[in-house]
Amino acid sequence: MTVMARPAGPSQRTAAGRYRFRHVVRMEWIKLRTLRSTWWTLAITIGGATAMAVLIGLNTRNGAGDLTNNALAGVVPGLLCTGVLGVMIMTSEYTSGMIRATLAAVPRRPLVLGAKAAVFGVVALAAGEAASFISFAAGGAALRHGIAAPSLAQPGVLRAVLLAGVSFTLIGLLGLGLGAIIRHTAAAIAVLVGGVWLAAQAVGAASRTVAEYMPVLIIGNSLTTTKPATCPPHAGLCPHFLPVWAGLGLLSLYAAATLGAGAWLLARRDA
Repeated sequence: MTVMARPAGPSQRTAAGRYRFRHVVRMEWIKLRTLRSTWWTLAITIGGATAMAVLIGLNTRNGAGDLTNNALAGVVPGLLCTGVLGVMIMTSEYTSGMIRATLAAVPRRPLVLGAKAAVFGVVALAAGEAASFISFAAGGAALRHGIAAPSLAQPGVLRAVLLAGVSFTLIGLLGLGLGAIIRHTAAAIAVLVGGVWLAAQAVGAASRTVAEYMPVLIIGNSLTTTKPATCPPHAGLCPHFLPVWAGLGLLSLYAAATLGAGAWLLARRDA
């Protein structure tokens, strides 16, 4: 008796290594949500940004300043946690050896990094927007000395709060790309901290022209501002900052370039 072979079902096809993007996204979501460190890191990020916003609000005495930018100042240090988390999402697989199983199941290596970026990007965006809106509200509520809290209806305020949340995604993806490039947790975090934070301070002190292109200064002085920076007449070192959308475009380019380099190296190097 002749036995007819049955067509392979979806589970059989994916078991043969033919995972589609939605399958890989589901796998990466399971990995991300089952790690307690993910949620602890994001909770600390939101809590830290909110606490700093309250402290700044309590100590604000000049109502003529950019109160929205002041309230969102706590977002900048919180970005470090998101960037480090992005690094660890990639490098932890190399440390544990899980990357071999992942790439064996999904031979299309750029697909793996693309799925990681999609899942982590959405999570980082949600956490970033939560941190931004909570910080904005808490910082405004903490204002004293007769200073009125800024409102989302005022010009540029809603845009600044939204873009502060977007910056979490972009810095997180920058960290993810560095993790794919370097593959070692400590080294990738050192490059992230040195390149994004410490270099900004050194370059800012040495060259005002170059400083406007540094990621952390773009976030603090372009994306989260509602008023243009002003300088006293004849000031010798008057800072110049990128316009909002130019800053957002450049920060997005940094993240895309890092992810692109990471995907290229992931496809060409041994696991």
